[in-house]
Amino acid sequence: MIPPGHGSSCGCDSELLSDIAPPPAIAVKDEDGNNVVDAGLQSIHHYRRALPTWRYALRQRLLPLVRWETPYLAYLQTKFRTPALDSYFAITANLGTHTFFMVGLPILFWCGFSAFGKGLVHILALGVFFTGFLKDMVSLPRPLSPPLQRITMSGSAALEYGFPSTHSANAVSVTVYAILVLHSDSNIFSPTITVALEALAYFYAASIVFGRLYCGMHGFLDVIVGSVMGAAISLLEFYYSPRLEDYLHSSSYLAPLTIALVIIVLVRVHPEPADDCPCFDDSVAFAGVMIGVECGTWHLARSQWNSIYNGADATFDLSALGWPVATARVLVGVLMIFAWREVAKPTMLHFLPHLFRVIETHGYSLPRRFFVPASEYKDVPLHVRDDTVLPNVSDFPKMMRSIRGPGRGRSVSIGPQSAADAYETLAYRERRRRESLGSDGASVRSKTSLMGLREKAGEADGEAAVGEDVAGNCSQASGVGVHSGRLADYEQMMGRGTVVVVDEPEIYVGQQDELGEREMFSKLVKPRVRYDVEVVTKLVVYTGIGGLAVDLIPIIFEFIGLGAVSVQ
Repeated sequence: MIPPGHGSSCGCDSELLSDIAPPPAIAVKDEDGNNVVDAGLQSIHHYRRALPTWRYALRQRLLPLVRWETPYLAYLQTKFRTPALDSYFAITANLGTHTFFMVGLPILFWCGFSAFGKGLVHILALGVFFTGFLKDMVSLPRPLSPPLQRITMSGSAALEYGFPSTHSANAVSVTVYAILVLHSDSNIFSPTITVALEALAYFYAASIVFGRLYCGMHGFLDVIVGSVMGAAISLLEFYYSPRLEDYLHSSSYLAPLTIALVIIVLVRVHPEPADDCPCFDDSVAFAGVMIGVECGTWHLARSQWNSIYNGADATFDLSALGWPVATARVLVGVLMIFAWREVAKPTMLHFLPHLFRVIETHGYSLPRRFFVPASEYKDVPLHVRDDTVLPNVSDFPKMMRSIRGPGRGRSVSIGPQSAADAYETLAYRERRRRESLGSDGASVRSKTSLMGLREKAGEADGEAAVGEDVAGNCSQASGVGVHSGRLADYEQMMGRGTVVVVDEPEIYVGQQDELGEREMFSKLVKPRVRYDVEVVTKLVVYTGIGGLAVDLIPIIFEFIGLGAVSVQ
């Protein structure tokens, strides 16, 4: 058995997780009858305790696939790694994030592509919501690090579960929807431009999806399921959304009200995660945007300004407006959205705790797991960094510095970063330790990842580890070729601790004793405190952003001389 040791920092620029207390280590007997500290025995049952039986069973069915594919992902990453590709995939990953789309979507409404913009709102909102829904429901970890090295510009991304990939869903849904529009009768571009845009769309999707694998942030299962979900959502939007749009615009206020209520119910039934995962925050933000866009377009279509929306695609003429006016529209619109957020958010955070405390006194409990109820705090810090969708104005200088060079924003990390990572590392280590002890000290035969999957996937508890046991050095196993030998080395790293020295662009990974359970948890990225009022605050703020973007801001443009209709 491998004794718990003391390892160095994982190479991550993380804060100590002092307020998370993992289950205490317990004493067990080794083969000689001596008491030893078992670091993983408690943690291996974390998800059995935290999840309902059916969700736990589903997770355990899928977990062997995540473990099986990890060595192959590490092999792929090693074959392609270069400093240039590290920078490329880390930076272009932002093109599949919620922040990129939240800034870009309003511009479509202000620049004559309102119908296309609303379609993108639908597919992105559905993609973010339902991938987040599955992430929290199944609670599957990302592929293990080590052996993978995670390359990212987002500190919060590592805290999320891996299955399915929201980046892949976003990229594929946008690509499929754009290609369907380019091949429709509403396409206004020439054949040459159409071919160029279609090629760009395919390249965009392929780059984002492969980048998720290259950066070690997702596995094959994650990106495949995410891509299928994105494509299915786009097909539904393209072929069935026009009927819903006609119904919405021809109906009374009950239609947008019904849509809003359905979305709020979906937010309420969003599964509780087993760990402190921020997936729910992103789902709430896009749910709010969906409500705002639907209510805003319904109101605008029935008002005296209906030509702004209904005829915008036909009346918007860039040559008539001129580039200065078009640029001013974008700048003024973005500033108004940020101004709304800067006013609405602190107002809600100041008012809502008092209301929530009154609700609690009547016996109702609104917060989800990992959200602090209003009765347990006095005030919400107004400058808490609680928004991974739309950054604060003060965050932009830091974002630009991250793009220019590596640092806290863009980094290469090796080792567990979240509670889900830590629990999976400990569970995998414990399984391999038990297998090693079960071999009576003899070296267990080497087997490839695929053989391990076939043998272990059928075990009743579903928690079987996949790959070679930790007894002996994998590189000395006989009958294994170079390719299989590398996979065995990566599998060994999944069950061993590592010490990392980062010296850009070179990264050295050396073997070392494993981290103990408490030490491992102490090195994780510290989740921030989340307050119960944040859910309603986020819904209100992002509903306002959606409504402003499609309704009020285009009307303001007409009054201040930036309107597309008034110019015509």
